[in-house]
Amino acid sequence: MPPGASSSSITSSPFWPRSLAAGNRPLGVGGSPRAYRSTPVATRSPRTGTVRNYPSSGSSVLLPLKPNPIEPDVLVCGGAPSGSYNTTKGGIGTFVPALTTCGRIKITDAAPAWVIETMPSARVMGDMILLPNGAEVAIINGAADSTAGWESTKTPAYAPVVYRPDHSPGDRFEEQTATGVARLYHSSAVLLRDGRLLVGGSNPHTYYNFSNVQFPTDLSLEAFSPEYLDASNDMLRPRILEPSPTGATVALQFSVPASARRRRGGAAGLGDVSVTMVAPSFTTHSFAMNQRLLFLDVTKNVAIRGRAGTFNASVTMPATAVLAPPGYYMLFVVNVHIPSAGIWVQIQTQQ
Repeated sequence: MPPGASSSSITSSPFWPRSLAAGNRPLGVGGSPRAYRSTPVATRSPRTGTVRNYPSSGSSVLLPLKPNPIEPDVLVCGGAPSGSYNTTKGGIGTFVPALTTCGRIKITDAAPAWVIETMPSARVMGDMILLPNGAEVAIINGAADSTAGWESTKTPAYAPVVYRPDHSPGDRFEEQTATGVARLYHSSAVLLRDGRLLVGGSNPHTYYNFSNVQFPTDLSLEAFSPEYLDASNDMLRPRILEPSPTGATVALQFSVPASARRRRGGAAGLGDVSVTMVAPSFTTHSFAMNQRLLFLDVTKNVAIRGRAGTFNASVTMPATAVLAPPGYYMLFVVNVHIPSAGIWVQIQTQQ
């Protein structure tokens, strides 16, 4: 709970709005009206009579950015009905089901409007992590009822969900294999360089409490492996061989095992190749700060003569720091939605 906040002020004035930006159009998601006094362009959360900020914590993410043109979409998923926090307090002990809805908005539209979608299950306190293939978003952790806060939920959301933004509406969500560990308030998730998600923590109590409670404080870590890491995809998985360390145009050399087999009469292995760049996030309270994924413009992709299954690709880095602020990124080569392991690259401030 934020310092100085009472339970009544929490429900009437949600805390911690999220700010997402691409180009010159920032978006403020949720929170009380005073949170937007310094925001040039701001849009409230989807107007469905619900709340999506702490303690009714939904999650939000800037969807992958593709070049020419850049059209940023924002996705907000989950949360809790208004007043859900107070129903768990004062001896009432009612745990209201969380929201099943998501809102999606293109912030560069002349008249931006939310489009509402429905998840396979209810979720509050979830984390949304962009997967490196640029085609999927993982929705993981959280609960199926009530809100964030201490002793404020009873039903963990064990099964992650994958959202595919480029699929048709109604075909974008797919539930994944459930974990056996409750990841509630103060849980977290982060993308690893090998494409897994590192998931850890859970503490829905005022202090650490490891015994005599339904959901003890949990300091464990586990990894979630998306479908693209299944061994059946190994022959299609690119492997980055030689990155170029400097310049506005980056040269990459990569291999695809199945493509080498094709030259010897085997099955085709090289499909649509893309290159993505992912800013590492710091995730807390259902928001992955600093997170963004950009598709880089692939200007060349040619086979290397005499080296079966090996290719040279050239990609153009983002032209402006507005799209890709200086810092470290993980860069991936993606073959038909199957990413390589990432390599670290650094965008430096021009001197």
